[in-house]
Amino acid sequence: MHDQPSLTPTGSLLIKNVGLMLTGDLKNPIKDADAVLCQDGLITAIGKLCDLDAEQADMVIDAHGCALAPGLIDSHVHPVFGDWTPRQNQIGWIESFMNGGVTSMISAGEVHLPGRPRDIVGIKALAITAQRAYANSRPGGVKLLAGAPVIEQGMVEEDFKELAAAGVTLLGEIGLGSVKDGPTARKMVEWSRKYGIQSTIHTGGPSVPGSGYVDAEMVLEADADIIGHINGGHTALSTRQIRCLCEGCGRAIEIVHNGNEFAALFALRTARELQQLDRVILGTDSPAGSGVQPTGILRLIAMLSSIGEVPAEQAICFATGNTARIRNLNCGLVESGRAADFVFLDTAQHSSKSNLLESIAAGDLPGVGMVVIDGQVRCGRSRNTPPATRIPQVL
Repeated sequence: MHDQPSLTPTGSLLIKNVGLMLTGDLKNPIKDADAVLCQDGLITAIGKLCDLDAEQADMVIDAHGCALAPGLIDSHVHPVFGDWTPRQNQIGWIESFMNGGVTSMISAGEVHLPGRPRDIVGIKALAITAQRAYANSRPGGVKLLAGAPVIEQGMVEEDFKELAAAGVTLLGEIGLGSVKDGPTARKMVEWSRKYGIQSTIHTGGPSVPGSGYVDAEMVLEADADIIGHINGGHTALSTRQIRCLCEGCGRAIEIVHNGNEFAALFALRTARELQQLDRVILGTDSPAGSGVQPTGILRLIAMLSSIGEVPAEQAICFATGNTARIRNLNCGLVESGRAADFVFLDTAQHSSKSNLLESIAAGDLPGVGMVVIDGQVRCGRSRNTPPATRIPQVL
């Protein structure tokens, strides 16, 4: 499904017979509702079917008792152009992630482009091109926010002003380029923030040629908006440094699939101890040396719930509402006015547990029965997850 979806979706959608309404809101992750009404790609009402004015809906989806959750958001990917990654020489990886329930992605830098320019003119040109390209092309319907320049020595405030004026809203991971000291990084973070550009900093050991080791001291000094892959990509900081980051600032704590699992669980437990689970967001940090993981976000949710002992409905919020709030996205929550991006989930066939939340808490991946983006069905039963026990149906 690589066709170009409408950028201005029209028509009404009714989803009924939802067995479990997962909102994406960490404070209220489950809502007593069985139906959702959408218009022109946006949610207009959530509640009991008998209370919604839905007789004239253009499309009706019968959930058949499946859970409905906001589409998952991957907070950390490294796209190049289109649906190809030179990192793994693989075509179709973004559409494959959609089959894993991901409806939105955030670029942490287009660092795998062969011959990636390091001069300032080239840096800006690549960022603007990537931003434009993914705004106009959505593989599998996935909304990919791209154009994240990797900062280099010699950039000045005017460069950030120019990038922002061109529509760039992200910085690539600080530490992947030639800026490897705290004072310079902080100056560029401040310029970015001044012009509405959100920043992410690499954390831990080097991951690609040219990147470097970024320790807690530099992360705190730079004060970027996102502590990128706090559990390493791939090599993590010590638990002492991870605790220092969790306690020493209030920035987002990003846990990734392509990182150290022990460090991921330590970061989660530290955030919970601090009563700051609202800071936790999830990404895959892919494509990477360990490959492409279409079910990476679902696997993280299952790991953090089962081993990290976070209720499954809250773990899902890390990849939906938390990320949407921190990333300023109009998705990630099942509430009026938000994008009609949904993933239908159910217990995988032959799970040892009797319902979805219990199965996730036991470490099982859920089955994806359907993915909807901007009110449009993008796939039915996923080819990548275990088969769901029940699947929704377009009537």
